[in-house]
Amino acid sequence: MSAPNSTGRAPGSSELVRLVAGREISTRLRDKNFLVGLGVTILLLVGLMAFQIATASGGDEGRLGIVGDSSALGPAVQAQGEAVGIDVTVVELDDEDAARAAVEAEDVDGALLATGSAPELLVLDRDSTMEAVVNAAVAGVAVTEQLAEAGVELTAVPEVEVTALSGEDDAAEQEQVLVAIIGVVLLYGLLIMFGQFIAQGVVEEKSSRVVELLLATMRPWQLLAGKIIGLGVLGLAQIVIIGVISVAGALAFDLVAVPGDLVGTVISVVLWFVLGYAFYAAIFAMAASLVSRQEDLGSVLTPMILLLVVGFFIGLQAASEPAGTMAVVTSYVPGLSPLVMPVRQAAGEVAVWEIAVAVVIMIVAIVAAVRLGGRIYAGALLRTSGKTKLREALRAERG
Repeated sequence: MSAPNSTGRAPGSSELVRLVAGREISTRLRDKNFLVGLGVTILLLVGLMAFQIATASGGDEGRLGIVGDSSALGPAVQAQGEAVGIDVTVVELDDEDAARAAVEAEDVDGALLATGSAPELLVLDRDSTMEAVVNAAVAGVAVTEQLAEAGVELTAVPEVEVTALSGEDDAAEQEQVLVAIIGVVLLYGLLIMFGQFIAQGVVEEKSSRVVELLLATMRPWQLLAGKIIGLGVLGLAQIVIIGVISVAGALAFDLVAVPGDLVGTVISVVLWFVLGYAFYAAIFAMAASLVSRQEDLGSVLTPMILLLVVGFFIGLQAASEPAGTMAVVTSYVPGLSPLVMPVRQAAGEVAVWEIAVAVVIMIVAIVAAVRLGGRIYAGALLRTSGKTKLREALRAERG
């Protein structure tokens, strides 16, 4: 018989599930290790973005001082710099002494003395890229002036339009795949972490006999559902927070070429986390219910962890070969698809129908895992002495 709530009536099934879910959430939020882990993950993510900003901004800017008429040379140098991916800032200097002082003080990366018939470039250390930019600009201006003196009128130089025969932007695609790989690494870690949370909680309740008190007021499936939902909400909140910080940081600091693709990849990883968590949560709880001591957890959780490890490495491999046989086949295998399919989607190698088939197969596997896991969980939960065999747990549940 269920205990009455504050209104004087016995709580319904949904209310009992919510109570268990709330208990799991509050327990984990009071766990310092959980909060520290979340904080460390966010700090690592922010550090990664800071590193990308630093590396992206380094080496693609330059300052060139010019002594003499910079009206033609300045734009020419900037145009040549843009062609090789360098943003050149032109600084006008008064004379050679000022140019030498600016170079020695590292106020400029180089100084072009354009007052004589033979231009001279002053640099502190030889820089082949700067030299190439300046030489090309000086040559271009010289040719233009000579043609003008000969009476030849120049027309605007046409800009070459680049068309990729593959129909895709390689840089944008690489960004998507990189985001998917980071997401799969995060997803892999969260699935293991929250799966172990569920397993440890089940064993703790069995060893302390708390489960006997809980089952006096609710059914086993309500207890299992509450655990899965409660920790699932925490896991989903964690991956959403990390995803929002990632997208916001990438957009704010202009780290991605195609923002829409980034958002789509992050959403894909989050949705696959939901499916992966639902599957693994059921089988982690089922396996944990078979033992009564924390020391025995390793033996029953090893198969699930190995499955996650296999999926993780196949997912990483799929980044370089998304259309390979192994990547294609495993993207439909329950338990592996949440770690493989997001990478294939990011690489643009998956049709919509393939994603739909993988999702349907995963949902069917989740339903089967929850039903079978629930039966074993119910049959083994009150067996607190040693390990329980699967057959014994199923027989006890039917009885």
